[in-house]
Amino acid sequence: MSVSDEYKSFVAELFEPLGTVQIRHMFGGAGVYYRDVMFALISNETLYLKADDVNRGMFEAADTNPFLFKPKTGKNAGKSVALSFWELPEELLDDPDALLDWLNASVDAAFRSKARTRKKPRKP
Repeated sequence: MSVSDEYKSFVAELFEPLGTVQIRHMFGGAGVYYRDVMFALISNETLYLKADDVNRGMFEAADTNPFLFKPKTGKNAGKSVALSFWELPEELLDDPDALLDWLNASVDAAFRSKARTRKKPRKP
């Protein structure tokens, strides 16, 4: 399930128009970060982009699938659980302008998600 160096280089080059991204190993795959916020996921050399209520329709219209995993423990052990990352449509690999639009939409989704999950300050 690890990600090859070649695939990581491919992703970094593909995402170059967005700006500098970092690719970090995680759980047998890798996370792709922009300004320290994860907006893409690599698993089994398949690329997934962050989706939320604002941009999920793009992925559904393109007939892609969400990233699924099966936890080994906990209440969902053995069940497929969908995360908020969806497959990158292959046709975008040949359309740099459209790809950049999708990348920006996923970065925006990641920043919205981060803003919602920030902890509230403690009361003194």
